[in-house]
Amino acid sequence: MMYYLESGSHDPGFNLALEQYVFDRMDRAHAYCMLWQNDNAIIVGKNQNTVGEINAAYVKEHGIRVVRRLSGGGAVYHDLGNINFTFIVDSGATAAFDFSTFCRPIVKALEHFGVHAEINGRNDMTIDGKKFSGNSQYGKQGRTMHHGTILYDSDLEVVGKALTVSRDKLEGKGIQSVRSRVTNVRPYIAGDISTEAFFAALRDFLFQEYALQPYRLSQGQLAEIRALQAERYDQWSWNYGASPAYRLRKARQVDGCGKLEIFLDVQKGILRDVAFYGDYFGNEDTQSLARRLSGCPMEAAAIRTALKDLEIGTYFNHMDLETFLEVLLQ
Repeated sequence: MMYYLESGSHDPGFNLALEQYVFDRMDRAHAYCMLWQNDNAIIVGKNQNTVGEINAAYVKEHGIRVVRRLSGGGAVYHDLGNINFTFIVDSGATAAFDFSTFCRPIVKALEHFGVHAEINGRNDMTIDGKKFSGNSQYGKQGRTMHHGTILYDSDLEVVGKALTVSRDKLEGKGIQSVRSRVTNVRPYIAGDISTEAFFAALRDFLFQEYALQPYRLSQGQLAEIRALQAERYDQWSWNYGASPAYRLRKARQVDGCGKLEIFLDVQKGILRDVAFYGDYFGNEDTQSLARRLSGCPMEAAAIRTALKDLEIGTYFNHMDLETFLEVLLQ
């Protein structure tokens, strides 16, 4: 059975805490679907260096909340013209990054409204080649959480001004700006359907598609979610964290994986500290990889020996060891 939950809150901290609560604590015998909205927020990926992803002055001036999510991928802007969807399911012993399974219902729903959408790239959905949805996944102990955005009637000027897009992404894809490569869905919908009306219609479609059953959170559950919000999603240490101390920075846009930044402290040829950032996806926490590399000489043979029993692809999806070594040692 798949249950449907609706937050009713536009607070990004609460909504991300709600997702985590459902993922961690609710009955795994069932699957869960959610539609939700955040007001005026940037949601950064788990592995990103927040200060490098946002236009800090613009964010402060316009009172935009910045909150880190559990999943990898890139930063996204949310306002009340944007609709977010979440699926939480058991995925077996390993949580593979299968974005298409969870994007197809949205593509199918848009077809119902006369809009032809496509699933493209690692984790995007597009209309006429322009992105309207970015998607991300988080996996743990055979459980998968997939969430995505639907730019329905968002302020695209704010999207372009609030997010700082790295130059290698722009140059690598021949893109002039964030604004030029994204679109809202609303212009493609026949008739003038408001965001609220589209939200309700999308919810009705998903209820029919999955035979959803509504789930009402108890007051006790809501209190636990708020406690989780206060403990994690309202904390500067989670959303920003300390800037890494480093002597060297390596960066590469890797096909099929995403952007990887490596911050290194190397003393007398020995790797003393390392931190990984980027919009990549991975099932394992890179802190364990960093611990394995600490104290290792900065040369290929020594690093191969240190990592001989590790699968790099579990940390950086679609990356192999040789590519990792190229980025680290270039």
